[in-house]
Amino acid sequence: MRLRLITTALVGGALAVAVPATAATAHHAAKTTTITVAMSEFKFKLSKASAPKGKVVFKLSNKGQAAHDFKINGKKSALIAPGKTGTLTVTFQKTGKFPYLCTVPGHAASGMKGTFTIK
Repeated sequence: MRLRLITTALVGGALAVAVPATAATAHHAAKTTTITVAMSEFKFKLSKASAPKGKVVFKLSNKGQAAHDFKINGKKSALIAPGKTGTLTVTFQKTGKFPYLCTVPGHAASGMKGTFTIK
């Protein structure tokens, strides 16, 4: 009987420690950062140059006269027509510097590229 009480107390204590740690991790992972990206010939203007690890929503707005897209971390947006908007959601698992660019031929070479930092 005494062994059962000790075992129950130990298991209950372990759960009390494990549950808050899991909840804290889930709360941290749920953070989403929104970055606005203005596109024009031949540049990008991002509202922020960095974000924490996790989900980043890039809100794209084409202010130029030609169609553009936005590619980062292996993901690419649809082609955004002049005057139109779009979004690209990317989940960053690691910290570091991530290059971005417009994949329309000649646009990156003309300056539509940069580096985004995940902290």
